[in-house]
Amino acid sequence: MKISIIGSGYVGLVSGAGLAEAGHNVMCMDIDEQRIANLRQGNSPIYEPGLEEMLVDNVERGHLAFTTSLEKAVGHAEALMIAVGTPPSEDGSADLGHVLGVASGIGRILSKPLLVIVKSTVPVGTCDRVRAAIQLELDRRGEKTGFSVASNPEFLAEGGAIKDFMQPSRIVCGIENDHSEELLREMYAPFNRNHEKMLFMDVHSSELTKYSANAMLATKISLMNELANIAERVGADIEHVRKGIGSDPRIGYSFIYAGPGYGGSCFPKDVRALSHTAKEYGFEAKILDAVEHVNNRQKTHLFEMLKRDFNDELDGKCIAIWGLSFKPNTDDMREAPSRVLIDALLNAGASVRGHDPEAMEVAMQIYADKEKFSVHADQYEAATGADALVLVTEWKLYWIPDYERLANCMLQRILVDGRNIWPQETALKHGFTCHAIGRPSIG
Repeated sequence: MKISIIGSGYVGLVSGAGLAEAGHNVMCMDIDEQRIANLRQGNSPIYEPGLEEMLVDNVERGHLAFTTSLEKAVGHAEALMIAVGTPPSEDGSADLGHVLGVASGIGRILSKPLLVIVKSTVPVGTCDRVRAAIQLELDRRGEKTGFSVASNPEFLAEGGAIKDFMQPSRIVCGIENDHSEELLREMYAPFNRNHEKMLFMDVHSSELTKYSANAMLATKISLMNELANIAERVGADIEHVRKGIGSDPRIGYSFIYAGPGYGGSCFPKDVRALSHTAKEYGFEAKILDAVEHVNNRQKTHLFEMLKRDFNDELDGKCIAIWGLSFKPNTDDMREAPSRVLIDALLNAGASVRGHDPEAMEVAMQIYADKEKFSVHADQYEAATGADALVLVTEWKLYWIPDYERLANCMLQRILVDGRNIWPQETALKHGFTCHAIGRPSIG
């Protein structure tokens, strides 16, 4: 198939690379000329394991091309995906300006039948608005070309997005006619061979499915963090509790790890957007509001631990942070727990020395004007001279630290394990005090 994707960000590039890998003829379009120029040279604007190699390979094979021309993208396509951003507005709702702008642009160009697929994460009713925006421009031109609009939400986890796209657990499609189903089945045939993964439904249900999935996962995280906070107060160990409840197949082990709160581009804005949609329809989504409240509070937890350890005297202290991205295998720091911790430490007068395998350049852009913030090429260099070391993101290179090396380079032997991955007994043997979320402190 000839497929065009409007928006060469995270979702657009992963989708474009995956569809090209499957043999489709894909054109990715973006208005950012520098981004397109870089992509043509094989340079991805985002870090995602395996993505850049797949982009380069498929450009060389002739399966993938990049353009800044919407006219070329529309003219190329049998099916066109809208994969532009939907950033949060001040009131928490999703900003649909980019999505509807693309829809209007399509309507000003369209002259042949086309399936328009909304891939962006959007609230219920957006596909209706996309259809209306396209039709309005067609009517202004007196153009009678037919088109269809479908919803096809993405379920890509940053750090594992290529695998999620190439080996999907489900492919959700909201359609309005049989022809749309035929085209979507053809598009996703290479990903649907072993067993039926495609779930066809009405458009509104498809739009709601995406938000519901993220809200459900975010709820599990926030509930587990609530339980971890209770565990700290009653002297229980949340790791034992996690194993006890996770063994129940109705609960499972996924997304029940205590931590410093969720971040990234999806969960925070999607929970807020779904709550806002509920309010628009006269319903107060109290659980969703509580999920966000708990998560925002949890992001301050690591700072509160440090405050207690230093008796509220953080001014002049040096704190090392391992892990700046919101999760491993990405350089994304949007709404990352590390940012809340860094901001609080700097405001308290502490200096911060950070390390991350991928996100240090992003961090330096964010904190370019902060003299007391620095990043270091080596994780142990970041810990040198530190009064405490905080693990925020559980990259694999942090799982087994060299405690002897840390003991020799740190000013004080204080560890704060924000991901509950360090054996506390091992840290204790090397003279460290070790704090973890939802677990008794040792040392």
